[in-house]
Amino acid sequence: MDPMDKLSPKEKALSLNERLTRSSSVNSSSHRIQAVSRTFMKSIQLQQPACLDNLHLFDMVAPGAPKAGEIQVRIHASSLNYHDLGVVTGHVRAENGRIPMSDGAGVVTAVGEGVTEFAVGDHVVSCFFPLWQSGRVIPTSFQTVPGDGVDGFAREVVNMATDAFTLAPKGYTHEEAATLTTAGLTAWRALVVDGRIQAGNTVLILGTGGVSIFALQMAKSMGARVIATTSSAAKMERLLALGADHVINYKDQPEWGDAVLSATEGRGADVVVEVGGPGTLPQSIRACAPGGHIALIGVLTGISGSVPTLELMRKQQTLRGLIVGSREQQQDMVHALENFSWRPVVDSCYPLEQIAEAFAHQITGSHFGKICLYF
Repeated sequence: MDPMDKLSPKEKALSLNERLTRSSSVNSSSHRIQAVSRTFMKSIQLQQPACLDNLHLFDMVAPGAPKAGEIQVRIHASSLNYHDLGVVTGHVRAENGRIPMSDGAGVVTAVGEGVTEFAVGDHVVSCFFPLWQSGRVIPTSFQTVPGDGVDGFAREVVNMATDAFTLAPKGYTHEEAATLTTAGLTAWRALVVDGRIQAGNTVLILGTGGVSIFALQMAKSMGARVIATTSSAAKMERLLALGADHVINYKDQPEWGDAVLSATEGRGADVVVEVGGPGTLPQSIRACAPGGHIALIGVLTGISGSVPTLELMRKQQTLRGLIVGSREQQQDMVHALENFSWRPVVDSCYPLEQIAEAFAHQITGSHFGKICLYF
């Protein structure tokens, strides 16, 4: 029996650095051959029952050479999303031993036969739906989503099909690029693909999470006016510094939909980036202009609730749900981002080994922008 089998997952994790150090210091030729043939990498695995205490660091055999049509990527960063939080806390069911994290950014270290789109040294960022390349036939499940239906990017090296990545924007750090897979593309689709934003439009964002901050930055870059909501005076100042034209404290003004109407001379917002769900949707409908578009993205306040359908119908608004976007949409976004002067707002960065602490920070709701992992 392998002595490691007697150790708990935490003891196995603690022994990782010791074993890697020991293996690198052995000088016999037999051990040198073994080290060449079996390279190890760090990974995080989620043990059931899912909770932050069951996120464990393991060493696992790194993948070999990529197959035809694949690239090998050394992952250097990931970013946290509420979908990831749902997985690691058990609200989204995942298999025992699942490697979490849907976002990944890094460097191409090898290419398989026939690969022409990428070259060694390219900086790349992952796609949320690796099989949704383009078009209107959209995925309706998370079976192919990294960190959910399949293993994700909380590991140092992956071999994946070229379709699972796009180039990262030139000049972005790995942490900045890692924020694009989910939050960045969600905001882009809400505003550009579905919302068809135009210069002069008014955009309403809720809160200061990753999607909302991206929407603020993108909308301002496209000539829109932005109204934001928050409950924090400190965050209000940061929103204004980023370019928000008007900020509403939703605790002081619980009927903030009326406050948006007042701030727009009764018209309302042309596009609402709705991340709250049933608890905020009635106010978003109130705040939205006649003929306006509401991008229903989040479920922070729950998964079901009543909807004021009469007001929605009377104002002839469009209410559309969305989950991230396609690879083609991500490529379009990357090209646009390379022409903007701003960068994604990164709240904080944690080493991979502190993934549980990173999620604990996310749970507090005190972050402004994105929380990232680096490794």
